[in-house]
Amino acid sequence: MSGIISWKLYCRRGRHWEKYKDITEKILEDYNDVFADIINTILFKGEQRVMPSALEDLAVHSQYRANDAAIHEQERDVLKRWKDCNVELAICGIENQTKIERNMPFRIMAYDGAAYRSQLLEHQEQMLPVVTLVLYFGTNKRWDQPIRLKELLSIPEGMEEYINDYKIIVVNVAWLTDNQIEMFQSDFKVVAKFFCEKRKDKDYIPKDRQTIKHVDEVLKLLSVMTGDRRYEEILAMPGRKVKSMCDVAERLENRGRMEGREEGQNALVKAVECLRQGKSDKDILALGIDEKTLALAKTIK
Repeated sequence: MSGIISWKLYCRRGRHWEKYKDITEKILEDYNDVFADIINTILFKGEQRVMPSALEDLAVHSQYRANDAAIHEQERDVLKRWKDCNVELAICGIENQTKIERNMPFRIMAYDGAAYRSQLLEHQEQMLPVVTLVLYFGTNKRWDQPIRLKELLSIPEGMEEYINDYKIIVVNVAWLTDNQIEMFQSDFKVVAKFFCEKRKDKDYIPKDRQTIKHVDEVLKLLSVMTGDRRYEEILAMPGRKVKSMCDVAERLENRGRMEGREEGQNALVKAVECLRQGKSDKDILALGIDEKTLALAKTIK
C-alpha cells in the first residue's frame, strides 16, 4: 500500500488515525543504525559506544492488572537490548511525543518497571539497567511539565526523604544545539535539523544535502509529526528518486507551481462564467479574482 493510500485510508477511518501515527513515527527509530545513533549522541555525547549490530529487539507489549481486576496491556514505542560480545549491558527504550504530557514520569516509570519485571520472570541472572529517552518533537515551546515523580506528588510533611523519586530523560529535539545535531551520523541528523529549523521558521523548506538512507521512513515521520502530509505524498510524485532533503525541496516547489497554475486556471474559468452571467467587475473582484485574471477573462468571453 502506497504512502498516500495508507494516509487517506486512515483519514477516512478517523478512529484509526492515532494508531497509524503511532506505527509510523516509530518505524525509523526501529532501525538499529538510527536507534544506536540516538543513544550514542544523547547518552554518550557522540562517542560510538553502541554498535547497530549489538542491538536486538525486545517485546514492546506488556501486561498489568489494574484495580478493576482485569488484565490490561500497555505498548511502548521502541525497546532494544544492548549487548557486547554476547555480554548483555542494558535495555534501552525510546518514546516519541508531539504533545507535552504532564504525567509522563508515571508512564515511563510503568514502562521501565515492566522491563524489570520481565527480567525477573525470565529469571535473569544479572538484572540489566533500563533507560528510556523521551523524544519531544514540539516546536512551539520546550517541554515545561514535570520530569520527576516527586513533582507530581503531594507529599505529607516529614515523608519527603522516604519517598523514592524517578526522573525521566526528555530530549527537546527542536532545541538541540548545532554541535549536538552534528554528532548524529544516521538519518536522525536530517530529522533533528528539520525540527530545529522548523522551530525558527514555520515556513522552512528543507534543503539538507545529506543522503538519506531510509527515505520512506524519514518522510513519513516528518508527515505525522508535523501534520503536513505533503512530505509523504511526494513519495508518489513522478521524477527521479528522492535521495536528500534537497530533492524534497525541489518536489515541494514543483508541486507549489503546479498548484499555482491550477488555481489560476480555476480562477480564470470562474471569471469567464461570471462575465457570461452578467456580473459586474466589482462583484467578480469581491470573489477574490484579481484584476489581471478578470482582464484576461474578458478577452475570452
